Amino acid sequence: MTITTPIKEELPPGPTTHALQQLIKWTAEPLNLLEESFQKYGDPFTLRFRKNNPFVYISNPESIQEILSRDCAKFDSGRNNHILLPIVGEHSILLADGKQHARQRKLIFPPFHGEKIRHYGEIITKITQKTAKQWEDGKPFSMRPAMQQITLEVIMQAVFGISDSHRSQQLKTRLTKSLELTGGSILQSSLLFFPVFQKDFPGSPWRNFLQRQKAIHQRLQAEIEQRRHQGKVEGNDILSLLMSAEDEDGNPMSDGELRDQLITLLFAGHETTATALAWAFYWIHKLPNVRDKLLAELATVTDVSDFKSLNRLRYLHAVCMETLRIYPVAILTFPRIAKSTVTIGNYEYPPETVLAPCIYLLHQREDIYPNPKQFRPERFLEREFSPYEFMPFGGGSRRCVGDVFAPMEMKIVIATVLKQYRLALAEKKEVKPVRRGVTVAPAGGVKMVLD
Repeated sequence: MTITTPIKEELPPGPTTHALQQLIKWTAEPLNLLEESFQKYGDPFTLRFRKNNPFVYISNPESIQEILSRDCAKFDSGRNNHILLPIVGEHSILLADGKQHARQRKLIFPPFHGEKIRHYGEIITKITQKTAKQWEDGKPFSMRPAMQQITLEVIMQAVFGISDSHRSQQLKTRLTKSLELTGGSILQSSLLFFPVFQKDFPGSPWRNFLQRQKAIHQRLQAEIEQRRHQGKVEGNDILSLLMSAEDEDGNPMSDGELRDQLITLLFAGHETTATALAWAFYWIHKLPNVRDKLLAELATVTDVSDFKSLNRLRYLHAVCMETLRIYPVAILTFPRIAKSTVTIGNYEYPPETVLAPCIYLLHQREDIYPNPKQFRPERFLEREFSPYEFMPFGGGSRRCVGDVFAPMEMKIVIATVLKQYRLALAEKKEVKPVRRGVTVAPAGGVKMVLD
């Protein structure tokens, strides 16, 4: 006899506080809100940040698989990312849905995979070495900004293909200031989450941001035009590859598409990788046994720029994966908006319900990861996790296109630093995760010192 669970037509339970209160807490203390709601209401639960479009947070692997395996035409996702429009632009893949999203993904995906990215290893190694030489004996420094310096320069050379110091510095200065909106304090982040603060008047933070964005667009447009005037586009950088790419109808990306995709790649791959690296160095140096195991394994490698060699190091891989598990930089996949009534698990959701598979809560499930608050790389040596149990890069048609590039960059940076420098944590206190723009990062940036 088969017992079926009745389908519930009402939304899952959740906090009954005012939507504005929920939005403020989501902006200021996202992990606390998630854990408190999960403990009180279970999985799934509903949060409301505005009158319409309830957000349903889901951490059950089976339900997540149901969502991500469905025909993507049944959901929209890009329009839920409208708060990112001022940053990434109207042509960004993050804001696209349907055929437009599929077209852009087919054009962007290949340059980030396969043999095309292998030659970036030497670039990443040299940039890491150059940055590390700036560290002074006995002088504490913050690891996250140091890693941000590396990842931004990698973007400049590997993605934008700009190695000229003057042009690169011009663009980096503007980009760094602009990214303060997505990677700064809670007050700065509030400009994204609360449109009421987006006021364009002389001296306002929003006007300053818009002016910087305009300058960035002009600089990138000049770069694109310069390459177009060269006739045949050559080079192994991502921009050159994107400019050469054509869709199935033989159409290349427009200048507007190229510009917005470059900004998107910077936004999605610069701050996130820097944050993941800062967390990795924190855990490696907080737990001496982890560091010792890594050093022993890295002693077997002579060329740290050779990604194929690093990929054979199982413990290094496990450390990177556990770093991405315990405090994933992105705490949600891109939420899916139901375009019609959809049944997921035991619930029937009406149109316009926002379904949000929660990476953070998924990675904290005791039934999948015993003692989830413990940093334990051995988890990834003892078993394999399904794409719906471990998903630091999201999943389905919205999976991050940098899911190979980012781990490669992490492994090369970690190997380069550990083999040449002996570091220590400058502070003994536990580092907590805090909101940093649309991501979660280590509070204080992880203070370290050459030991």
